[in-house]
Amino acid sequence: MLQYVTLTIDGSRVRAAKGTSVLDAAIEYGICIPHLCHVPSLSDIGACRLCIVEHVRNGSSNVTTSCTLRVQEGMVIRTNTEKIVKLRRNIAELLVAEAPNSRAVQDIAVRCGVKEVRYPFRNNNCIQCGRCVRYCNQYWRANVLGFIGRGKDRHVDYPLGTRPDFCKNCGACTLYCPMSVTPCEGPMKRGEEHLCGKCESQLSMSASLPGACVRCDLGKGFQCARHA
Repeated sequence: MLQYVTLTIDGSRVRAAKGTSVLDAAIEYGICIPHLCHVPSLSDIGACRLCIVEHVRNGSSNVTTSCTLRVQEGMVIRTNTEKIVKLRRNIAELLVAEAPNSRAVQDIAVRCGVKEVRYPFRNNNCIQCGRCVRYCNQYWRANVLGFIGRGKDRHVDYPLGTRPDFCKNCGACTLYCPMSVTPCEGPMKRGEEHLCGKCESQLSMSASLPGACVRCDLGKGFQCARHA
C-alpha cells in the first residue's frame, strides 16, 4: 500500500506518495518547474539543472534539483524565488549558447525569461542531458549508448564508436533527444546563431500566473513530462 506525505510547494499544500520526486509532485498539482532532462518512469540525474528549487530547512535554504529530491513529510519547497529565477535563467542562457539548434532548448529559454545570450555560441549537437542513454539502457535494456570520456571530452557514443548488432533500431534515442526538433526557421549556420524568442507571445498568461503551468505550446514536438 502506498504511503503519502504532505509537503508545501510555493505556499500550497501538496500530497504525494513516498518516493515521488518533488518535480513530479509539482507537475501533478500544476506547479510549473521548467525541466529538460526529465523523462517520466526513468531515473533522474539532474543533468540540465533547470528544475532547481530551494529546499527550506531550519530557517535556511539549499538549492537543489527537484527531479532528484524525494518528497518528505513537512518539507518546504520554493520554486519561483528571485534567487531561483535568476539562476535558472542563466542556466537556460548557457544551454541556448551550447545548442541553439534545438527548439526545445530555445523554447525553454523563453519560458525561463532569457532575453539575450551573453555567452559565445558553440552550436553543439548535444547538451548531454542523458535522455537517450537512460531510455536505451533503462527502458529497452539494450545498453547500446553511454557517456564516453571526461570533462570537455565527455560525449554520448556507442561502445568503441560503432553501433553494435544488438541495437534494436527503435529510434527512441532520436525521439527523446532535445536536438531532434530544430527551430521554426530551420537549423542556424555557424556564425548566425541567435536567440529565437518567437514563442514569447505564448507566455502572456505567465505574467499574472508566474508559478502556474499555462499549458502553452512551447517545445511542441518535443515530449514534455506533463503530456508524455
